[in-house]
Amino acid sequence: MNYKDEWKLFAASDNADEIEHRPLTEEFLFYQAVANGDIEAVRKNCEQERFTQKEGVGKLSRNPVTNLKYHFVITTALVTRMCGQNGMELEQAFRLSDFYIQKLDDLHTVQEVQNLHDEMVIDYTEKMRRSIQKDITSKHIAACKDYIYCHIKERITVEQLALEYGVSSSYLSRLFKKEVGISVSSYVRNKKMEVAKDLLKFSDYSMIEIANHLSFSSQSHFIQQFKETVGITPKKYRDTHHTLNWDKNVISEET
Repeated sequence: MNYKDEWKLFAASDNADEIEHRPLTEEFLFYQAVANGDIEAVRKNCEQERFTQKEGVGKLSRNPVTNLKYHFVITTALVTRMCGQNGMELEQAFRLSDFYIQKLDDLHTVQEVQNLHDEMVIDYTEKMRRSIQKDITSKHIAACKDYIYCHIKERITVEQLALEYGVSSSYLSRLFKKEVGISVSSYVRNKKMEVAKDLLKFSDYSMIEIANHLSFSSQSHFIQQFKETVGITPKKYRDTHHTLNWDKNVISEET
């Protein structure tokens, strides 16, 4: 019997009547809460553990953990689409989705998948809450932000962006400043500094390596730009925020 015939048999059997899915309205309202940055509603949903409740949810696998993982992938995909449609930079949304879905490989219990789900939806919600603006962003500016996110390691100029989207650099500069509130160069610099701060906190990259990674003209230029933007030098920032506690003696012994 092929799968098509097997489905016909299942649909005609009494077993099919045992499954009644939740109304789409409930799921839509949840995804909408994430996309709108409604952190209170999303946290309430997580506290109620709606994700792991079996009532009204399709059975995608006989294995409970695998079943929940499949639902996690579906939820993540829908959250990604909703957030992308509501202003999140598309590449950021997709990369965030890939990151969380890959984390499933290391999980082996229902509780672990539940915890990852809660962390994922709250992460998306918090990012949406920070990014939502009162004014509608034009397609050109949304595209520019997406380009900047994807090419943050490269040198980016307003002339490049204007050429990419077929508008004049003067028009794009005025439009960007009007909608975002800062110039293109300031926006790019701020985004580069966000990446730099993460590298200073979570990696052992040297200053010159970070400068090269983010396409600064020199280490001194990077340090100057960082101090102007963040208010302290990169070294001071790393000394204060670095989370990697390397035990050099242990490392040297092992090698």
